[in-house]
Amino acid sequence: MIVFRPAALEELADVKALLWDQGPNEWNYLTEEGVDAEFSLIEQGTAAAMVAVDSDKDQIIGFAILMDGKVSPDYLTKYSALNELCYIGDVIVSNAYSGQGIATKLLECCIEKSKEKRASVVLIERHEENLASAGMMRKAGFKVVETFYDPEKRSVGSRNTSILEYCIE
Repeated sequence: MIVFRPAALEELADVKALLWDQGPNEWNYLTEEGVDAEFSLIEQGTAAAMVAVDSDKDQIIGFAILMDGKVSPDYLTKYSALNELCYIGDVIVSNAYSGQGIATKLLECCIEKSKEKRASVVLIERHEENLASAGMMRKAGFKVVETFYDPEKRSVGSRNTSILEYCIE
C-alpha cells in the first residue's frame, strides 16, 4: 500500500538519495547547489517534502518539495505576489513505481498543503517537451501560463520552460 505524508527531518537523507538516483535526466535541471538549498529550506521549515511510502517495504518511493512563496525563486513574482503562492520544486517517483499516478497524488498533497498555508496559487515548472511531467501536472489540475526560451536550464529539445499554475479557490 502507498501512503502519502510529510517527510520527517530524519528521512531527508533518503529523500535526497532518491532524488540523485532517480531525478537526473535530459528534462530535469538539477544542480548540487540548488538541491542543497532546497533541502536547507526544508530543515528551516520554509519548505516541506511530501513523500510517497511503500508501506509494505517501509521505503520512500517518491516525493515532491513544496516551498513557501517567500523563499521561492524571485522570477515567480511575474505570476503572483510571493506571499500569495507556493512553489513545487522537485517531483520524483522511483522508476519502479512510474505510471501508477503517484506523482499526481503528490502534487495533490502539495495543493492541499498550500491551502493550509492560505496560498492563492501553486506554481510549478517543467521542460516544455517533458510529456510525463505534462501529464501528471494536467491530471492534478495545473494549467500552462507561460512558455519561454530558457537555455540556462534547458539543454535539449526546444530548450523551453513552461510555468504552470493551480489556482486555489
